[in-house]
Amino acid sequence: MKTKPIMISSSIFLGILGILLTFIPDEIVSSLSLTSNPISTLSLQLLGAIYFGFAMLNWMAKGTLVGGIYNKPIAIGNFTHFTIGGLALIKIISEIDAHIEIIIFLTVFYVVFALLFAYVFRTNPT
Repeated sequence: MKTKPIMISSSIFLGILGILLTFIPDEIVSSLSLTSNPISTLSLQLLGAIYFGFAMLNWMAKGTLVGGIYNKPIAIGNFTHFTIGGLALIKIISEIDAHIEIIIFLTVFYVVFALLFAYVFRTNPT
């Protein structure tokens, strides 16, 4: 399986989330009807930095072999991130009333990427 499309699409997804969380955290907090304070702003900016760093990692590794024994840390890091994130999002769907469309949108992407990176991790690249 060619991993380049997976790496590019995951880096774009994470990059967009990273840029949004880094540069407009106050707007995100207010659109979610939460109280904005310096700690929530800082937390979202740090989360954005993590997402953007992961996006850069995936972007830089897009041209290399990923899967099996090749670049195993990249494959397992992505698999772990998307699996744990997907499970957390699935768990919260039944407990949340407001902004459910955002949670469902993120859940779909997380579950798809978790399945793709599970496949990448378990198979050898072509």
